[in-house]
Amino acid sequence: MHSNQNLFEKALSGDSPIVLDGGLATELESQGFEIGTTLWSAGLLQSNPAAIIAAHRAYLEAGAEIIISASYQASRQGFMSLGLSEQEADDLIFSSVELACTARKQFLDANPETTYTPIVAVSIGPYGAALHDGSEYTGSYDINETGLRNFHEARLQLLDQSNADVLTCETIPNKLEANVLLELLKNVRLPAWVSFSCRNDRRISDGTPLQHVAAMYRDHPRVLALGVNCTAPHFVASLIGKLRKAVPDKAIVVYPNLGETYDVSTNSWFGTASPDECAAAAQSWRDAGAKIIGGCCRVGPGHITAIRDQL
Repeated sequence: MHSNQNLFEKALSGDSPIVLDGGLATELESQGFEIGTTLWSAGLLQSNPAAIIAAHRAYLEAGAEIIISASYQASRQGFMSLGLSEQEADDLIFSSVELACTARKQFLDANPETTYTPIVAVSIGPYGAALHDGSEYTGSYDINETGLRNFHEARLQLLDQSNADVLTCETIPNKLEANVLLELLKNVRLPAWVSFSCRNDRRISDGTPLQHVAAMYRDHPRVLALGVNCTAPHFVASLIGKLRKAVPDKAIVVYPNLGETYDVSTNSWFGTASPDECAAAAQSWRDAGAKIIGGCCRVGPGHITAIRDQL
């Protein structure tokens, strides 16, 4: 057992809200890195690990108390398709946690007055993330339950042995995947949270009511928090209400995107969500019952500082 074993559980038992980081890819892009490959931020695990440490540091300096590793898109299949061996692929996936731990150590060394130890969460993206076809936002997969279990099991076992403080199964879009993770997470060493991508203020991406999939985890021994991410912010308050009904004893985690829309023809985002707007929204989510609050795509360190200051 390492000393950080219960950092996440300790933070949940306190009264304060916990500030999560923003979009890792968003910060990497703003630092000038090209991440439009099939592996997204995970490609930099191989090509430029220092960039990932710097992005984590930016969120820690902004006030994030939890940072999420650059492993969302990382999968054996993805790395092996680039010619790596299974072992090399596993080593790279594992390295995502080490990079986050390095960023945390650098931050604490540089800021000795810090009164808390930031939490390292390891990102476990959905099957759809590895396909790179946007299916994590629709939940329409062409894979059966056994295939999904095989996809998740090896990666979960690998990351459960890491120095992370919590396993973060995020952007889960359908009931089948929620069910597979429900079983696999019963056997893990680390605590976990599960977060769903939602299409509106009631349903996850495949149309299943959020309340229904969340309730499956009501008595789960290792999943200590449930939530929503990569979901438009104006749906979040209502979704928190659904979660509180479904899992009254679990912590609630929310980290929506900025709610902008992407225009494919101009290759750009439009719609604004200033740091001040994010801070006001974060306060309303806290009031609605969220414990862990941060951001996803397009949410940068400036937004996280505003959320931190507000909360």
